[in-house]
Amino acid sequence: MSAFDFDLFVIGAGSGGVRACRIAANLGARVGVAEERYFGGTCVNVGCVPKKLFSYAAHYHDDFQDSAGFGWSIDGVRFDWDTLKENKDNEINRLNDIYKSILDNNEVTVFQARARIKSAHEIDIDGKIVTAKNVLIAVGGWPWVPEYPGSQYLLNSNDIFAMEKLPKSMMIAGGGYIAVEFASIFSRLGCETTLIYRGDKLLRGFDEDVRDFITTELAKDFTVKLNTDISRIENKNNELTVFLNNGSQVVCEAVLSATGRKPMTSDLGLENTAIRTAENGAIVVNDSFQTDEPSIYAVGDVIDRIALTPVALAEGQLVARALFSGEARAMNYKNVPSAVFCHPNLSTVGLSESEALAAGMELDIYLASVKLLKHTLSGRNEMSFIKLVVDKMSDRVIGLHMVGPDAGELVQGFAVAMNSGATKADFDNTIGIHPTLAEEFVTMRTKRKLHG
Repeated sequence: MSAFDFDLFVIGAGSGGVRACRIAANLGARVGVAEERYFGGTCVNVGCVPKKLFSYAAHYHDDFQDSAGFGWSIDGVRFDWDTLKENKDNEINRLNDIYKSILDNNEVTVFQARARIKSAHEIDIDGKIVTAKNVLIAVGGWPWVPEYPGSQYLLNSNDIFAMEKLPKSMMIAGGGYIAVEFASIFSRLGCETTLIYRGDKLLRGFDEDVRDFITTELAKDFTVKLNTDISRIENKNNELTVFLNNGSQVVCEAVLSATGRKPMTSDLGLENTAIRTAENGAIVVNDSFQTDEPSIYAVGDVIDRIALTPVALAEGQLVARALFSGEARAMNYKNVPSAVFCHPNLSTVGLSESEALAAGMELDIYLASVKLLKHTLSGRNEMSFIKLVVDKMSDRVIGLHMVGPDAGELVQGFAVAMNSGATKADFDNTIGIHPTLAEEFVTMRTKRKLHG
């Protein structure tokens, strides 16, 4: 009989935590998990899934408008927030039950309570001490909101999914994934939307050509104020006056702070261990996701590497297999595709042009701005953009970037090709599907001069 209650105890039943639980249990480990909020974590409850459902709802706004150019006449179209929210809530509840069922079906002991680490092998759950040979921290992140006069009136990216009514007007502060996605969504659901960002272009960290393009495209659909930040907010009779650092004011019903998320490591008992954290609170781990406390591991958003659900799933699985099957394998963060579900969508895989140049590579750059065939009849003033970054020495495609409809669906397939070593010649030798946006990736022949 083991001296420990569990072979693995997981704190957090989000994507990474549940995957680790399932794999470890299937490998014969005695597994426990503590979750104080909801099963499925951020992605299922206040992230990817409800956000994408809202994005689908917003797309119908464009589809109804576009249909007129194709002969459709649709009268009396209206949007009902209550219906969307109710149906979204029902789907999230269903997914919560599925995540709980995964744990139950794999005989994982579930504690629906907050857990704190008491020592290298002890976990305090509402005053009850359980012991574990190994501990995995997978608590994820939480929205970060700046403080200034009136910041108590801000909504965060969790709050937005629980709003009881759709505001008539909204300001969104931020320039990353969350900000541009919600600005695209709410502007189409009938909310007068203003996006402010303290930088000179949106989506910091993405390829510069993509940033230039998407900043221009998004400004066609809602107000974008760059190099701008909030100084203070005043509330008069539930009407918010937002004072900006350039001296201007905006009056609106709601203000969303979409200024990022931080690892949720406070009050976890980390001070009772040798675990180190970074300046932003992220847990420091090695390539095996092991902390400085040898029995404790961490994965997902709490380690702040790549904050994407599929990455957390892969990390959790690697930890479980390494511990209980001896299959030690390093996580491959190369060519991890991602998507931003703004309108139009943006998706990317591999290196940006600036990243490749910083790595000392000699490059060939191919890019194109394209008007979709659909919009020759819809009349919509929307363009799409594609870009390839090619390593001149090997001819390998090392970066692929796209702005356009269903970009994530398209780029996923190209990510497989790039991970298989696809070259520009391979792209050129592939017959395109006509007429599609995807075919543009295999028909580009003209190189662009490098910046600078």
